[in-house]
Amino acid sequence: MASKNLSHYDKSSIPNAEGLRFGIVVSEWNSEITEGLYQGAHQTLLDNGVAPEDILRMNVPGSFELTFGASVLGETTDVDAIITLGSVIQGETKHFDFVCQGVSNGITQLNITLDIPVIFGLLTDNTLQQAIDRSGGKLGNKGIECAIAAIKMASINQILRAE
Repeated sequence: MASKNLSHYDKSSIPNAEGLRFGIVVSEWNSEITEGLYQGAHQTLLDNGVAPEDILRMNVPGSFELTFGASVLGETTDVDAIITLGSVIQGETKHFDFVCQGVSNGITQLNITLDIPVIFGLLTDNTLQQAIDRSGGKLGNKGIECAIAAIKMASINQILRAE
C-alpha cells in the first residue's frame, strides 16, 4: 500500500454508472483531508457517468458519526451505494483505537443490515503527512478508490436484484 497510487484505475473495467445514485457521508473533522477525499470521490463518480444531481452529500461532525450518517442516508433516500469518508490520525491516547474500531464495526453492520453497499473510506493514519499523501498527495486519493468500489458494488447489487 505504501507505494501504490490510489488514483490509478482502468476506466474500461468500471461498469457504466449512468442512472445510479450515490450518497457520500463526509466527516468535518480533519476537513483538510476529508475534503480532498470528497473531491476525489465526487469527480470520479462524475467521470464515470453519474449525474451531479445523483450525488447526495451529507456532512457529519466527526468520523465516529459516519455510521449514523450512512444509516440515515440508507434508510431515507433511494441511493444505490453510500461512500463514507473520514480521517483519524493517531494521537497520544487510545481515542484513535476506539474511533477506528467503532467506525469499522458500524460500517460492517450497515453492510449486513442495509440492502445497499456502504463503502469504508476512513483513513487511519499515524501522521498528518500519511493522511495528506492518501487524500490527493503522492499516493493519490483514497476517495477515488472508494468511488470505484461504490460503482462496482452498486452494479453487482443491481444485477443481483434484477435476477
